[in-house]
Amino acid sequence: MRPYQWIKNAFVFIGLLFGHTWHDQNLVIKVAVTFFAFCCVSSAVYVVNDMVDIDQDRLHPKKCRRPLAARAIAARYAAIFAALLAMMAAGLSCYASPTVLGFVMGYAVMNVCYSLWLKHIVILDVFVIAAGFMLRILAGTKGLGIPPSQWLLLCGLMLTLFLGFAKRRAEVIALPSDKKLHRNVLEHYSPVMLDTMIGITASGLIMSYSLYSMSPDTLRIHGTANLIYTVPFVIYGVFRYIYLLYHQTGGGDPSSDLVHDPHLLVVTGVWLFSIVLLIS
Repeated sequence: MRPYQWIKNAFVFIGLLFGHTWHDQNLVIKVAVTFFAFCCVSSAVYVVNDMVDIDQDRLHPKKCRRPLAARAIAARYAAIFAALLAMMAAGLSCYASPTVLGFVMGYAVMNVCYSLWLKHIVILDVFVIAAGFMLRILAGTKGLGIPPSQWLLLCGLMLTLFLGFAKRRAEVIALPSDKKLHRNVLEHYSPVMLDTMIGITASGLIMSYSLYSMSPDTLRIHGTANLIYTVPFVIYGVFRYIYLLYHQTGGGDPSSDLVHDPHLLVVTGVWLFSIVLLIS
């Protein structure tokens, strides 16, 4: 189920925070239910992905320890478990709203297509990963009647593309020369190309967030011009992640990096505290 990856589903709370709707108890409950729906569906997708990649995972230095690759659980039981998780996700989504159910189903279908086909298409594979995060944001906003900010959608896209290309670079460096045996698409990526994409998306993330903090709509909605002072936290977080990628063999797993690196953990906490303090 990879529960440590559930932190990614926190993207559904973005609308609740930046939409000033945290005082609506019913809405808070539905966002929380949406979060758990994505936890269930993403875990189901992880199981399916491990079933599809079982042979390649057995050749990977870390993924070989996953239950299916390590032969700790039979594939038929994993399939039943994935189906149960998918049904739980559907039930929770229905409670939240029919629109949330649509986003969750779209996420599931897209990721099954990713596991079977799309992950083998260079560049598009990272865009599909980013699209999964965008669906989380949209489920927590449009799915529950909260108007999504176009600036925040752009920031979310830049962030997830940045993390996706950083992940690919970490894989290219970590894996031996026979990359095709682990992931076919890796043979189409080179460190130089990925460095360029990482630089572009990192710049796009910093610029889009900076422009969001100064946008007239942002000033009108939040009633403060002080969000600009949170930009240094974002810049530091991006630079720290790049440092981990290039000098500390990080970048392969954003969830793990966030939890285990004290710098990222502190700067994320300070940024979040500052946001809550400024817009509440």
